[in-house]
Amino acid sequence: MSITRRDFLGSSIGSSAVLAELTAVETGQRHRPIPLPAEMRLWDLATPALVVDADSLESNLRKMRDFYSDKSAMLRPHAKTHKCPVIARQQLDLGAIGIAVAKISEAEVMVEGGIDPILITSPIATRGKLARLLALAQQTPRLQIVTDRLQNVRDLNDGAAAVGIKLQVVVDLNAGDDRTGIMLGEPAVTLAGEVARAESLELVGVQAYAGRLQHVVGWEARRKQYVEMMEQVMETVAAMRQVGLDIPTVTGGGTGTYDINSEIDGMTDIQAGSYVFMDDNYRDVGGRLGPVFNDFDSSLFVLATAISQPVQGQITVDAGIKAFATDKEPPRLRDFKGVAYTFGGDEHGILNFTESSEPITVGDKVRLTIPHCDPTVNLYDHLHVVRGEQVSEVWPIAGRGRSQ
Repeated sequence: MSITRRDFLGSSIGSSAVLAELTAVETGQRHRPIPLPAEMRLWDLATPALVVDADSLESNLRKMRDFYSDKSAMLRPHAKTHKCPVIARQQLDLGAIGIAVAKISEAEVMVEGGIDPILITSPIATRGKLARLLALAQQTPRLQIVTDRLQNVRDLNDGAAAVGIKLQVVVDLNAGDDRTGIMLGEPAVTLAGEVARAESLELVGVQAYAGRLQHVVGWEARRKQYVEMMEQVMETVAAMRQVGLDIPTVTGGGTGTYDINSEIDGMTDIQAGSYVFMDDNYRDVGGRLGPVFNDFDSSLFVLATAISQPVQGQITVDAGIKAFATDKEPPRLRDFKGVAYTFGGDEHGILNFTESSEPITVGDKVRLTIPHCDPTVNLYDHLHVVRGEQVSEVWPIAGRGRSQ
């Protein structure tokens, strides 16, 4: 069956109906699936549209669940990828021990959506955000926050004491990224001791996220570097335990090391996120079995429409810089060979025909891959959920823009 569609009679009506439905539920229901007022085909969506293939997404969720079902480590998915309480709920229902988020604002959205427990994986350093953290912790006692500085430990303790709670704290270790985290060895042991002695804090573990190693090209090279790094982390954890500190949780890892993390003795859980969507960047780093990391399906794409052809040999679509995060390679065509995408400005992309035929004409719709899923998702308000060629429902990206 042809992927493109040229008969779009009624498509604007269908899209208007979807928009009306979204507007009607924008307040009060932004954490739940939105049913469509009428049946709609994928090809009738107004573009550019962010679309998730439900069958592929569910397959990815089950694959990760099944992989960790017989491992000593467990799964704590990172919601910075999808920013969607609907997906977070599915992950918890499949056995995840909790949900990780990057920012206090993402945690607020997840709590509003009934998601619990939550780990905030970046430190909080200002009074305003500390106040928000404490308010949230009063609502959900299992909320956890990382720390990597002595003064931050004092601030967290003073704040928790002021509102009468015991705040769960994870010591953030610098696993080589030099982005956040206290240095391994004695500095980390000392900081963990301060957390343990703070009257209004509870030391619940350490975090060691080696983000740069998630994208090392080649599985063997990635495994070697990751194992070496985590051996250093475990030496620090052992030193903490030798001085009498209880460290029940050692959390970290990601999609790129999901099948390596499980080999690390002492790791309790993994914070994989991108596995739900699998963008081009991850697929290109290679997997255990070959140069393409295809353990999980590519479930996310952008639907775009060809809108103009000012010259032969190329055609313009309505998905440009505003439709994709641009920190990686440009998107690719999912269904056509011999066609290359280049950015054509804020609103436009250019499809260049590298073969003699021109298989796409004005009015056709095409599916484009996602170079980097996390920041691309953050550009959209909704995920359009499809099964086959039917749009089944719409999921609000409730955490979209929540970067504070």
